[in-house]
Parts: sequence; structure tokens; C-alpha cells
Amino acid sequence: MTVGGRGDPDRSESFGEELLGLLLDRAHELPPHRVGPLVATAVARLGGRDARILLQDYGQQQLVPLDADGVAAGDPQPIDRSDAGRCFLASRPVEVPTAGGVRVHLPLLDGGNQVGVLSVTLDGIDDDTRRLLRRIAGLAADLLQTKNGYTDLFFRTRRSEPMSVSAEIQWSLLPPLSMVMPRVAVAGVLEPAYAVAGDSFDYALNGDVLHLAMVDAMGHGLDAATMATVAIGAYRHARRIHIELSEIYLFMDRAVAEQFDPDHFVTAQMMRLDTDTGRLQWVNAGHPAPMLIRGHRVVCRLDSPTTLPVGFGGDQPQVSTVALEPGDRVLCFTDGLVEEHQSGQEQFGEEQLIDWVNQLEQADHGIRTVARELSHTLKRARGETTSDDATLVLFEWRG
Repeated sequence: MTVGGRGDPDRSESFGEELLGLLLDRAHELPPHRVGPLVATAVARLGGRDARILLQDYGQQQLVPLDADGVAAGDPQPIDRSDAGRCFLASRPVEVPTAGGVRVHLPLLDGGNQVGVLSVTLDGIDDDTRRLLRRIAGLAADLLQTKNGYTDLFFRTRRSEPMSVSAEIQWSLLPPLSMVMPRVAVAGVLEPAYAVAGDSFDYALNGDVLHLAMVDAMGHGLDAATMATVAIGAYRHARRIHIELSEIYLFMDRAVAEQFDPDHFVTAQMMRLDTDTGRLQWVNAGHPAPMLIRGHRVVCRLDSPTTLPVGFGGDQPQVSTVALEPGDRVLCFTDGLVEEHQSGQEQFGEEQLIDWVNQLEQADHGIRTVARELSHTLKRARGETTSDDATLVLFEWRG
């Protein structure tokens, strides 16, 4: 299309571009507490009303409304028993007819991580409106993630109960709980969410290589949280200077040994996955063996030579290798997941863990939903008892 007959391209804004520009043009100087009102203004241009941004709480039980001017308030929505929760679990829009039109719930996705849900009511909806709402939700998710580092608002919103100082440290240390990319997906859960201390995990996707680590520092409280912080910090530093997997262990071992007494230690597991070929390498320093899930069933434990926990001065470890097939999932977990027991009863055990994994895998859910449901199912099966940190990380090579 030309303008003025001169052959110049038409640079006038369409309605959709103008609408998204409303978000983009204001984003860089937008105060965090104004994210909600700006999103509400954008959806109002589409005829939307009662806009609500819902964020997942730290326990992954509820979707909590972000309290801000211009965004409708309301009660938390249970993830397992609400329309917004259905949207959240499936990472797909959910439309619900109402007396006044249609209530639309859209996933707030950023890098495959599910930030929460955007809910809005319209008189009616068509494909053009659906497309624009999806794009508004995508920009809203980016804004929430970008502004998260500048404010306590989103942290406070996501807390449904008091949090310990050690848990505060651990949550500030964590990467996003999930990442879904074309070749690989990762999802992790920490329990107890509001009192976790020594457990932590970390990952990074660098080019075609997924790096992943899980640690469990001895003890509880601030000492354990401090040790886990040193271990993860050492892991990140070693990973970023491109040293070999076995040498990463030695680097972490020295860092912990130099900072803590000789009887202090951190169990750890470090992995590298070539997302192009499916070649998985790992080093185990005192953790339970990971489990390989193929065809929606646990097919084996990834047993391997182990070395001493980090901080005890173990020898340079042997690196184990396995070739994954497209669709394979690997479950890593700390001992708190299987060693918990009610007073006078046997430990939960790996066999029960395997049974629950097999049952949940049959539903063919996405990796984020499986990780969340597995953690919550195991907690219920343990009688809601969590005397030790219990952490799991599930990842999938998608081929």
C-alpha cells in the first residue's frame, strides 16, 4: 500500500498495533504497581472489563489477584478447582459463557514459565479479539517478569502464609520454576515452600546445552540456606567459565570446604544435556539416583558411580552418560522426598514414588503439571508431613 502516490510504504497504525503500542511505549518507565492498570486499559480498548491478573502462590496451590488500581480485586482461586486454574494447568486459554457475555482466562507465559493468568470479561469474542488478547497476555507476562526485580509487590502477592528467612534466601536464589522450549522443558518444585532451607536447584540453557544442578545442604535454617547459596554460587561460576562437569564438582567442593567447618557438606547432582542429540551426562555426589521415564513409565534408575558430598574433598568424579530418546523425562529429587515418614511408620520410599510417577504419567500432562501434581500427591501421601526439605526437578528432552 502506498501513501500520496509516491510509492512510500503506509506506516499508519492499525488498531492492533496501536493497542499493543499502548503497552510497549509505556513499558520502560512504568512503575511496577502500574502494570495492572495499564493492562486493564489495554483490554478495555477491546471492550473488556473486570480485568484481573492472578499470580501463582509459592505453594502452587492458589492463583492470587494482584492488588492494584484499575484491576478488579477478588478472592484467590484454587488452581485445582477453578476455570482460571484450568487455564493455568493447561497453559491454554479457557472461555466460560456468563450471563453478561464470556469470561476469558489467558495464560501469562514468559519463556515457557507460567507467571499466572489474565482474566477478563467481554460481551462477545471472535478470532481477532482472541489474537489480540493472547498478545496482550504475552506482553503482560514480560512486564511482570521485567518489573519483578524492582519491587516487593509481586513477592507479597504470591505469599499465602509467613515465610522463613531461609526460604526467603532460597527463593531469591532460584531460577524460574519452569522453562519450556522447543527441544527441552524443565520444571521444579520445592517443599515446604515457606520454610525450605537447604534444598535448591539451578539450570541454564546455553546454546544447545542444558545445564542443571540440584543441591541439598545438611541441616536446617539459615546455616543450610547459606551453604546452599555458596554451593549454587560456585556452580554458576564454574559453569560460566566453561570447565568440565567433573571439574565443576571440584570447584564447588573447594568453595564449601573453605567457608564451612570440616563436618559440613552439601549433596549435589550436576547434569549436562545436549539438546541436539539427547546425550545426557551427570555427576552424582551423594544424591538418590535420578529416574528415567520413557513411554510414561519409570524404566530404570540412572545409577552411577558416586563421589563424596561437596565439602568433603572427594576425588574427581567419574562422569556417567546415557542417550535419551525423544520424549524421555528424567526425575531428579532430594532424599527428603522419599525418606519422610509418619511417627512409627516406614519411610515413604522410592517404590511408592515410582508408583505415583507411573500413575501421573498416564494422564499425559505437560511437564510443569506433572511436577506440581507429583509433589503435592507425595505430600498428601506422607500425611502432609515435611520435616525435611523435599525437592524434585523433572526435565524432558523433546527431540
